[in-house]
Amino acid sequence: MTDDRLGPRTRSRRGDLDELLDDHRVLLTGYCYRILGSAFEADDAVQETLLRAWRGFEGYAGQGTLRSWLYRIATNVCLDMLHGRQRRARPMDVTAPGDRGLGTRLPDNTWIEPIPDGRVLRTDGDPAEVVVARDSVRLAFVTALQYLPPRQRAVLILRDVLRWSAGEVAELLDTTVGAVDSALHRARSTLRAGHLTPAEPMDESQRALVARYVDAFERFDIDRLVSLLHEDATLSMPPYTLWLQGPDDIARWWTGAGRNCRGSRVQRVAANGSPAFAQWRPTVPGGAFDAWAIHVIELSGPTISGVHCFRDPALFGLFGLPARVHG
Repeated sequence: MTDDRLGPRTRSRRGDLDELLDDHRVLLTGYCYRILGSAFEADDAVQETLLRAWRGFEGYAGQGTLRSWLYRIATNVCLDMLHGRQRRARPMDVTAPGDRGLGTRLPDNTWIEPIPDGRVLRTDGDPAEVVVARDSVRLAFVTALQYLPPRQRAVLILRDVLRWSAGEVAELLDTTVGAVDSALHRARSTLRAGHLTPAEPMDESQRALVARYVDAFERFDIDRLVSLLHEDATLSMPPYTLWLQGPDDIARWWTGAGRNCRGSRVQRVAANGSPAFAQWRPTVPGGAFDAWAIHVIELSGPTISGVHCFRDPALFGLFGLPARVHG
């Protein structure tokens, strides 16, 4: 990532500015996504950030690094967007488990949304930093961040994910190093109380496990599918409040209310640093399949601990996928 001061000649040209701003897009999107919990809002925040950077470039005049200037703008944009809003969550943060139908459909801004890895993760950096970045876009981690006050979210992400110094963060937030350290301590304490544990990179056995799960779903072999689940595995379906826990309840759902998913088409994708797949359901006569859900899979050792089925066809565009497939 380019992070130098802009030189007086070449860097001041608008063509160079376009290139430099675009070079920061992925990491800025990851930053905004962690703060906001929404892929669509993160895109909006980054677009607004880059627009403000473009308009205000003459006033910037090379004071400090381009990186710090852009993140200052992005932070202000995100804090403005969060003003007066409730935190985003997952169904298990809102209701108790139970097979009671889909439950209530709540507004989209209630829920954490998935995001494609390619929009928020770069794999060309230090391997250790790549692991941290991938872990920090997991659904559980992004959900936990929403329990923090907005400025604490920014401090924790800048210090623990992006590895900024306390001095750099203090300058960005117009505060003191002591205030940054205090906010970071409180944020870490809140996350520890949630018992979050770092996820290990997938090994070959887990890749094979995910492949078996996806194949079982496409074949709609529910007995085989639930045999791959942890005894406390969960299934959720935002934007509905429904969530289920345990292989027995999950099996009853798929063979009952969820039976219309039989015959679906699927495609593997990567979302939130986790394995995932897109599902098109056979809802149109004549061999057509319509976008139905993005499934994000959570792993726990040799089993699957959770599956989040995001029932929002609009998400398919984020993943570069069609709304309808044939055959």
